[in-house]
Amino acid sequence: MEGVLLPVCSSPSSSATLKPKISIPQRSSFTSSLPTHCSFPQNVAFSLRNTLRSSTSALAQHEAPVLGKPDNNSVPALPKIDKTGRFCSPRAARELALSIIYAACLEGMDPVRLFEKRMNARREAGYEFDKKKLLEYNHMSFGGPPATVESDEEANELLRHIEEESAIEAEVLTAPPRLVYNNLILRFTRKLLVAVRDTWDNHVLVINKIVPENWKNEPAGKILELCILHLAMSEMAVLETRHQIVINEAVDLAKRFCDGAAPRIINGCLRTFFRELELQESNNRV
Repeated sequence: MEGVLLPVCSSPSSSATLKPKISIPQRSSFTSSLPTHCSFPQNVAFSLRNTLRSSTSALAQHEAPVLGKPDNNSVPALPKIDKTGRFCSPRAARELALSIIYAACLEGMDPVRLFEKRMNARREAGYEFDKKKLLEYNHMSFGGPPATVESDEEANELLRHIEEESAIEAEVLTAPPRLVYNNLILRFTRKLLVAVRDTWDNHVLVINKIVPENWKNEPAGKILELCILHLAMSEMAVLETRHQIVINEAVDLAKRFCDGAAPRIINGCLRTFFRELELQESNNRV
């Protein structure tokens, strides 16, 4: 499916024949750390009507600026680790919520119940999480276009770097949430998931109207992109976070975890949704 983002490394036999100007996709590992063995009907993304049945002001103070976010060549944002050594940024909450919604779609579960199941899961005997991984985890690392290298050595070094980043992401995203996120972020994540669950049926109808036809024709290949839309639409409609923040965050999630034109399409869909939301609120006030 779209969004399985780990590159496949060359076998020993093929690496010896690499040519100059090798093009290597820069991708991330989000969906590789989640279950992908579940089967679902072709129209699953638009028919989970029975599967997926307040304040954010404290978090809004910590939001990143709407404009001018750094790219991979800029100095990355601070890891946003609190005094307990856990993530404390709203971006971390949205990533966690997205991972839960995606897994809920694949497993056919209520996302809030899945979140609570993860929160209450017992740790395996001997399990230890290295909190230093949180300092190495970069929320602002985007995939970008394929990277071109000049030699086998550069190709191998880039692949090694991608594999290391992917391993860090997989370890962080699959670790027990209480070890990774502080209590404020976990509460915010749950609010996001409740909003997604409670608006799922209505937003399915809206999404059907605003997404491209090719997304409707292959929704099973666009689960991750559709989850980002549900997450952002619910945050705007229910939690009433400023739409500029929500849209930028959704676009960044798409840049980070999706392929192709997804960031541009998600940006357009959410702007259309917000205009409709404003119009509806205006009519209700009349």
